[in-house]
Amino acid sequence: MMALANPGPPVGSEVFAALALLVISFIVILILRYYLPLRTTPAYLLVPVFFALWLPAYIVILMPIDLASSARHDGDAPRGIWLPDRLLLISWRITYWLTFVLTWFILPILAEYSDSGYREPKDRILYSLRQNAQYHLVIFGSAAIGLIYVFISYGVSFSSLKGLVMSLAYCWGLALVIYLMGHGLVAIPRRLFRNASISGRLRRIQAHAPMIYEKLEEAEMALEDLEMQVSELGRRKVGSARNFRDWIEELVEMVELPESHPTARTNRPSGEVDRILPTVITEKYMADLTRRLIRARHARCRYVDEWSRLVESAVETQAILDSAASKKLDFGQPSPHGSFWSRLSLLTPYTRYLLHYRIVPYLRIGLSVLFSFASASIVWSEMVKVALPSLSVIRLTVVHHWNGKQGQVGFAGQVIAALWLVYMCAAALTSITEVKVWRGRALVRRNTAHESAFWYSSQVARLSIPLSYNFMTFLSPEVYKETTFYRFLGRLITMTTASTWFDYLFPVFILFPVCATLFGLYGRVKRLFGFGLDVIEDGDENDNGYGTGSWREGRDLIKRELNGTLGRGRRDAVRHPPGGASGARSIPVLSMPGDEGGSSASPLSRSPNSRQLANTSARRTGTSSSAGASGAASRLSLVDAPEENFFESLGHRLKNTIDTMDTPKWFQGIGQGIKKPKWMETNDGNGSSSSAPSGPGADVRRWFGGGGGEGRIRL
Repeated sequence: MMALANPGPPVGSEVFAALALLVISFIVILILRYYLPLRTTPAYLLVPVFFALWLPAYIVILMPIDLASSARHDGDAPRGIWLPDRLLLISWRITYWLTFVLTWFILPILAEYSDSGYREPKDRILYSLRQNAQYHLVIFGSAAIGLIYVFISYGVSFSSLKGLVMSLAYCWGLALVIYLMGHGLVAIPRRLFRNASISGRLRRIQAHAPMIYEKLEEAEMALEDLEMQVSELGRRKVGSARNFRDWIEELVEMVELPESHPTARTNRPSGEVDRILPTVITEKYMADLTRRLIRARHARCRYVDEWSRLVESAVETQAILDSAASKKLDFGQPSPHGSFWSRLSLLTPYTRYLLHYRIVPYLRIGLSVLFSFASASIVWSEMVKVALPSLSVIRLTVVHHWNGKQGQVGFAGQVIAALWLVYMCAAALTSITEVKVWRGRALVRRNTAHESAFWYSSQVARLSIPLSYNFMTFLSPEVYKETTFYRFLGRLITMTTASTWFDYLFPVFILFPVCATLFGLYGRVKRLFGFGLDVIEDGDENDNGYGTGSWREGRDLIKRELNGTLGRGRRDAVRHPPGGASGARSIPVLSMPGDEGGSSASPLSRSPNSRQLANTSARRTGTSSSAGASGAASRLSLVDAPEENFFESLGHRLKNTIDTMDTPKWFQGIGQGIKKPKWMETNDGNGSSSSAPSGPGADVRRWFGGGGGEGRIRL
């Protein structure tokens, strides 16, 4: 019994933890390699982003180990993987404070540093510090109220200040993770269930194509405007531009417009072109131009990648659908830019048909049912964790061994707890990548912008601690209050009454994002106001005719891409990678067949005024060329305008929606007179009728069926 009460050193657990850390490090490096070119990415980006991803992955292992280690009682042998309390406390301190410093200071400063647009490191760091100082002043100003409340209630001490900082950081992270996780808990199983239908998946891909194509067109036109502005700046050799000659030459080299590149400059008067540039070139203007140019190049790269993946998915889905007749499936030659697994072919055409057409749909349905149960269990556990913790599904699946009121977590419970944490993290992180409301930031394969990489990694690190503590509260208080993590963080969160009630009541609001996603509220808001989340909800597909979001329009766009009418211009659009001096590689694009001659010239390789546009609400085929030229001139004249606030942007969106709204059919005939009945129309003998008489015999006798040349009336 004494041997059980005093177990020896956990050598096996320590070896397991060390191997788990090595595996996590390898996976994080693969993730970085997928989104960033490791050879050309600077170290100041790779190192903090690596730790911002590595620490949350480590928490997935550390939390189950803490649950098993803290549940050791007198007379009971430890179960599962466990570590000493001192080692756990050191691990939690390092993990928490390193994550705190990364998310609130290091990553935001480096993000603004990479997005500043200045040339010199000193100017870039000063710009970054100014931008972050404004944000932190707002945060600290809001926290001053809480500081006064804590000092009055609990006295002035270092522990009170530390508790306030940790509580506010937790509350902010909890509010964000509840919304994102609620969206993902519905989106993951619904996407799996809807993608089980091959024809339905193809229809949704085609319905999504017009929106992606329109955004790609807008990104390329915005980039062309900035490239023309840089080209005009390179021609200015006098005045204040001489002070920034080297900087201007770097921008011109970054653009590298060929001599045959068509621009809108030839179609505009010289005075209009001169108004593109300000009279006096300043350092702030140069930094702003550089920043906007880099952002535009990355935006173009982002939508090129999305369009390429969408076309590739459409081709593969169509091939799977067509294989039902021949019972053979062949995707053709794999892309040379694809991954190792995509180039590896071990299946025959028949076994590939069985896998993709027969097995994968049922597998998706099964996973959808499993994840739906998991999502419902998480929502239910959020609702009952305070009032009825014994009914929590997560508690019943994790804690298997009970000794009276004390519970222990074994190895099976640790594995299940890690799976619950992985699913909750996946739901939150999926929402971050899907809900594109983050100032145009996106993750692009091998070409992610530096600022986007810093921002996404900071969000991953920011959500890890609140999500882990929220998961721990699903268990019984007798279990989680004995953990090292609760003694380190939980007692500070529950130190004040306000933070305790916030921790108890706020997770109930997970029902709002769950219901909003379940019943398609985002799609309704988007259709009503013209803005919303860039995710296709149920009912967003337009099944009738052509128009914005029509699957038929998307099918035609994809067909034109495959026929080569859009492919050559798209490949020319990515001839240079964004980022300029960073040296990032260009993203892999689809190799589309088609004639490279002048007969199949892509509309994307032409000037904005002569480009064939998608049939969307923002581009109508009936728009005159003069309106297009004025619209392009207005874009150029507003290059130096400051960013709009929310109300100005909303007003512009509403105005654009009303201006581009199609007239309903029932309203088009109003004001054009009353249509004559058939008995009042005449027949010209060729089978065509006319409602207006003409010729020398056009008189009242025609109303009664008589001809003008016959001279008689027929009754």
